[in-house]
Amino acid sequence: MIPIDVSVRRRAQFVRNIIGVWHSATIEQEHQGRLWYRTAHDLAASFTGGDARVGAGVIAALSANKSWEHNVELARTACGSGLSGGHVADALMKVSAILAGADPESVLPMERKTGHFFRRIADPDAVVIDRHAHDVAVGHTYGARERGLSSARRYDLLANCYRRAALRLGELPSTVQAVTWVVHTSRVAGTGTRRPAPLAWRMAAPHRAGMAPAA
Repeated sequence: MIPIDVSVRRRAQFVRNIIGVWHSATIEQEHQGRLWYRTAHDLAASFTGGDARVGAGVIAALSANKSWEHNVELARTACGSGLSGGHVADALMKVSAILAGADPESVLPMERKTGHFFRRIADPDAVVIDRHAHDVAVGHTYGARERGLSSARRYDLLANCYRRAALRLGELPSTVQAVTWVVHTSRVAGTGTRRPAPLAWRMAAPHRAGMAPAA
């Protein structure tokens, strides 16, 4: 794990790493990244009759250790016919509570990646640091190694690096995180890490649910 207290020089290197990955994005990857969370927001709303907050809570609750494709299918089922399996009991209990009317912020661990993921889908201008965002910033693919993202200070350290990179690029931090996530996950596809869904699938998914993706 990277230390929580890193030097100014190393923080600057993290920012440079993020900017470097940003500049390596293809036109398609940049387009895909810019639409990623906006499309997820529309998907969340489509699952729950327009309530993106509830849909985002369900998606986030079911996100741990699942590919995006599997995550979406589980959430779609949960919001439709109901879900009795496919995930750990704790996640299923959280989904049941959210669908029963509980505020997602009272159910999800808001200080952790799951909570940040919920906020990012419900409000597409937030920043999420998952394992891929971590690896982009530190400049190394950690694979199965522990990253320590349950530490609020380490999480905030990396989130601030994305904010600094975004300031230098003239972009929203959320956009920088999403585009670099797409680039990185494309690079590590086939190495045992998670691969993003193809752009065509992501853009088609809201249509299958009766909604058009956001522009």
